[in-house]
Amino acid sequence: MRKVAAAGIAAAMSVVIAGCGSGGSGSDKSTVTLWMYPVIADSAKNQAFWGKVEKDFEAANPTIDVKIDQQPWDGRQEKITTALASRKGFDLVVLGPDQIPQYAQQGTLEQMDDVIAKDKAAYLPNALTALTVGGKLYGVPIYQTITAPIYNKKLFAEAGVTEVPDTLEELKAAAPKLAEKKVAVLDYPGKPEVSLNQSFYPILWANGGSVFAPDGKSVAFNGPEGVQSLQYLLDLKAAGGLPENTASKGNDIEGGPLAGGKTAMYHAATAGMVEQLAAAIGEENVGIGLPLEGTKRVAFGIPGGLVLAKHAADKDAAKKFAGYLASTTVAAELAKESGFFSARTDVTIPGQSAASKEFAKSLEYAFPGDTHPKARQVMAMIASHIQAALLGKEDAKTALDAAAKEANELLSSGS
Repeated sequence: MRKVAAAGIAAAMSVVIAGCGSGGSGSDKSTVTLWMYPVIADSAKNQAFWGKVEKDFEAANPTIDVKIDQQPWDGRQEKITTALASRKGFDLVVLGPDQIPQYAQQGTLEQMDDVIAKDKAAYLPNALTALTVGGKLYGVPIYQTITAPIYNKKLFAEAGVTEVPDTLEELKAAAPKLAEKKVAVLDYPGKPEVSLNQSFYPILWANGGSVFAPDGKSVAFNGPEGVQSLQYLLDLKAAGGLPENTASKGNDIEGGPLAGGKTAMYHAATAGMVEQLAAAIGEENVGIGLPLEGTKRVAFGIPGGLVLAKHAADKDAAKKFAGYLASTTVAAELAKESGFFSARTDVTIPGQSAASKEFAKSLEYAFPGDTHPKARQVMAMIASHIQAALLGKEDAKTALDAAAKEANELLSSGS
């Protein structure tokens, strides 16, 4: 009787254990939930793409049930923070390099080095570096963004500038010539809501500056390179090289001064902006350049990193799906549909446009920005003082010193 009872208990326990698997429904399947965002802007194409990804992966991996939960960009940070703190919501989610450090420090993410180990040499080195914290890779790059200058060829030619500016100095030298034609050479977006990654930071980086000190305990943007960079903008403004409303304008192309023939170049555009500019001024008048060179060339560009929550029930299944999303086939199709690029050098994007190929030349200069858990808060502080300088309320050094004082207080507060 004891043997029969023991066998019965064992059988019952096996049923309970099977029912407690990550599938949670009594099946032998593992469930992997991915929170995905609309990197493919067209809603129908977005749904079709991810539907195919889910179907194809599950067909090849019948023991894994994938759930791709489409999420909005709005409220992203707060929702992810809540999910990680409550240990539920997703197994995988796409994060940028500026978001990962805080979660890695909190210990809520799993390292992902093993996912890309076999193909590591095929990835853009700067993409992997951007998703690495403390020597460990926390994000598998599934796409890569890049910015580059776009410009109006006709306006430069009409101003007698035969060689379109390739450096910061050449841009400054061209400013008076275009100003004579009532054209601002640089379509600088000084509105604080515009990310500094697409306004001030590329100039700071090109001049050899950085936002934070190497140890991350203080800021460095108010050093000589930073003051030089802000003074550069103020000098351009004095020479008629910036739009009159530069302190309050955004970086929208459609309906903006670049499309209206009032400015000649935007130094940190995305590939998608080319079509908007071409529609306004004619494709034949649109030029695409390399990042403007100061002491070096730097282009803002970030990899979309697939990160794994520490609380994921079946990490092996989640990593298998992450590896599939990072494969050459899926990466190529995602780049095609999203208009972004691949973080891999062994991927050929189907039907890539001529403009996209020009933007791809800047990938080697991609920099994700100065990653720090408080990078976004510090950015807001800098932006408001840069705006004050552009309005003539503060000089370059005063503006950046004031921003640095606020930022350093934030960094030392631990809040």
